[in-house]
Amino acid sequence: MDSCNNIPVIDLKSGFGKMPVLGFGTAADPPVDSEITKNAVLEAIQLGYRHFDTAALYNSEQPLGEAIVQAINRGLIKNRDELFITSKLWCSDAHAQHVAPALKTSLKNLGMDYVDLYLIHWPVSAKPGKHEYPIKAEDFLPMDFKSVWEAMEECQRNGLTKSIGVSNFSCKKIKEILSVAKIPPAVNQVEVNPCWQQKRLREFCESKGITVVAYSPLGAVGTFYGSNRVMECQVLNEISKAKGKSVAQISLRWGYEQGIGVVAKSFNKERMKQNSEIFDWSLSSEEVERIISEIRQERGCRGVDYTSVHGPFKTIEELWDGEI
Repeated sequence: MDSCNNIPVIDLKSGFGKMPVLGFGTAADPPVDSEITKNAVLEAIQLGYRHFDTAALYNSEQPLGEAIVQAINRGLIKNRDELFITSKLWCSDAHAQHVAPALKTSLKNLGMDYVDLYLIHWPVSAKPGKHEYPIKAEDFLPMDFKSVWEAMEECQRNGLTKSIGVSNFSCKKIKEILSVAKIPPAVNQVEVNPCWQQKRLREFCESKGITVVAYSPLGAVGTFYGSNRVMECQVLNEISKAKGKSVAQISLRWGYEQGIGVVAKSFNKERMKQNSEIFDWSLSSEEVERIISEIRQERGCRGVDYTSVHGPFKTIEELWDGEI
């Protein structure tokens, strides 16, 4: 890995550009005022973050874009090209004819000509219309992977995004994309942390040249999903005390040492700073292989809200293809 502003970067094998390994998440649950998001992004840029993760659903694209303009005006960065920006296609736009218009709307909100990475947010479509979460049970539709992925490829060819990828895709669903793809996914963004390590999925993605990026690397406690399991994990707390590092730092460092990207969301200045201070020390092989690898595994984001009695996924087993 090279480094960018002291944060190492990953070369995207199937995409273009270098992705800073540590990303700053902007999904606030419960939602916050846009001014809070904007100020947090500005603070993050000052602290050295250069990778920002947003989505149509998060309502954070506009404040992120405004913060970047302010950062340039203040001389914190020279231009937008110094940053790596990820956004995501929401389920109600996951139809071939809506993909490019949805990305153009995101770009308008961001005030940008392109994003660095555009992801299919979930492997399921919904009736076109407004962005809402949770999605009504009767509004779910099966995704036409072939036509949606072709539209994503077209967005990359047209320069609206440098790279394309997926999020919350199982091995089986990635295989479905790869079977029709001319441009393979550069990234699969999924839940990964010491309490949900996703070893099989990570190995599969690596074998296909797909970079895994972890969301909820600290467990993420929210209104709809997540838990305190990572932060309260006894094993991680013991390593934390022994090392003189925070549990969050231990978890993020573990992710980095697995060779994946990590997107951490905190709008607290001190924690934002701590989360970025994970690159000048390491975990021992015993801590990683004998201790962390033995932690009981449990998915935090179970995805129940993406299942419906009407289909296409009636159970979480179907949604994750048994990877639970």
